[in-house]
Amino acid sequence: MTSLKQPGEKALMLFSGRAYPELAEEVAEHLGVSLTPTKLIDFANGEIYARYLESVRGCDAFVLQSHTGPINQWIMEQLIMVDALKRASAKRITVVMPFFGYARQDKKGRGREPITARLMADLFKTAGADRLMSIDLHTSQIQGFFDGPVDHLFAMPVLESYLKDRLDLANTTIVSPDTGRVRLSERWADTLGTPLAFIHKRRDLDVANSVKVSEVVGKVRGRTCVLIDDMIDTAGTICKAADALYEQGATNVITAATHAVFSDPAVDRLKNSRISEVIVTNTLPLSEESRFDKLTVLSIAPLIARAITEVFTDGSVTSMFEGDT
Repeated sequence: MTSLKQPGEKALMLFSGRAYPELAEEVAEHLGVSLTPTKLIDFANGEIYARYLESVRGCDAFVLQSHTGPINQWIMEQLIMVDALKRASAKRITVVMPFFGYARQDKKGRGREPITARLMADLFKTAGADRLMSIDLHTSQIQGFFDGPVDHLFAMPVLESYLKDRLDLANTTIVSPDTGRVRLSERWADTLGTPLAFIHKRRDLDVANSVKVSEVVGKVRGRTCVLIDDMIDTAGTICKAADALYEQGATNVITAATHAVFSDPAVDRLKNSRISEVIVTNTLPLSEESRFDKLTVLSIAPLIARAITEVFTDGSVTSMFEGDT
């Protein structure tokens, strides 16, 4: 079955790009539908062609694509898929991007810089998207870049559920690796009932992914510290933060992040770091070479499937994250 129907012939159809079909298949399984057959090919010069192999007229379309590498190719493919749905008379088009590409470029830090996260929102709106759905945006302000509804999902319940049974909460401190993640870390600390600490860091603005850790603020000595972040890219921030925590007397350091970007040399850094466990979700695909003994990958598919169901049935996405739901 490639669609779910509501009274009045309302139909849910799920579409997947080629970036990460395994996640889309898992989401489809939770929804109880099949992915809509889609022809996606590359021409010799790199242009992308998309065509749906069954009618999509009047459907409630959900287009799932993970913005993994090569990121520009998969973003373009998703844009083309949205355009094809618009021209095929889909009733409503929801773009599902578990990881929002270019989310870090959300403001001008210096003159003559782009705000590429806003450009991304504009591109999807122009292509024909009615709604965006993403998980743990780098900053919440990105929701305001899109002229339409944005469903901002949180991986915190998935990650917390895993950690609760594995931690002595009385001896645990939640740690933000920088001031930008303090609000997220506060939510974790409030939910788990633990102290909060954060690390003040400085970046070299002229060198990408270069971090200088300054000082640790909070109670970490003799405690298990859980570093919280939205993504791990080159792992420079997380590894230096872990070193700083151990220098301040932490007995164990675990890290939990939503998006495992894992650009080189992240895997080598994490393997050789003093971090005891790296917990991530599967918003992005991980090759076998990117997996290591300390890595735990949790599935985000049930969360995405439930959010899609809430949108389709005109339910409440917000209710998924109120209390302990």
